[in-house]
Amino acid sequence: MDTALFHSRFRCKSWADEELYAMVATLDAAAHPEKRDAAIRILNPIHGADRIFRGNLSGQPHGCAITNTPDTPELAELLETVRDTDAWYLDHVAGLTADKLSEIIHFTFTDGGHGRMSRAEMLLQVITRGGYHRGAAGRILADCGIQPPRDIYTRYLHDSEPARRQPS
Repeated sequence: MDTALFHSRFRCKSWADEELYAMVATLDAAAHPEKRDAAIRILNPIHGADRIFRGNLSGQPHGCAITNTPDTPELAELLETVRDTDAWYLDHVAGLTADKLSEIIHFTFTDGGHGRMSRAEMLLQVITRGGYHRGAAGRILADCGIQPPRDIYTRYLHDSEPARRQPS
């Protein structure tokens, strides 16, 4: 397994999180209070699941009974904790070997059911789940007349490494 690919995907995730949170911050709370709240409610469980998988990957208790919180957090507060979690994932994947990616981890789901996944499968779950929810939040932005960011991997690669846009 290519450990560099995981590092690239988590750099992309962090970049996409930053872009989307910046766009949601432009959503006028007075003009669109329900839409802004809905966008934050969609972003919140991304972070909740990221924290749960962080706990499972590190063997530490995550302290989460559900992926979303009963109350809607403030966007700036949520972004601060997202940045911390994104930094943890970047640090975590930077130190992985192919053997560590293949390691099987046993864990308990928030519903009490038992699970077993490889470290690589867990990391892919974090990446794909976040993209799904970011797309839903982007749809809310579009409904309010704000062009959502295009958080696709190819855009990230070409923005972060402009030489990739040059012909061979």
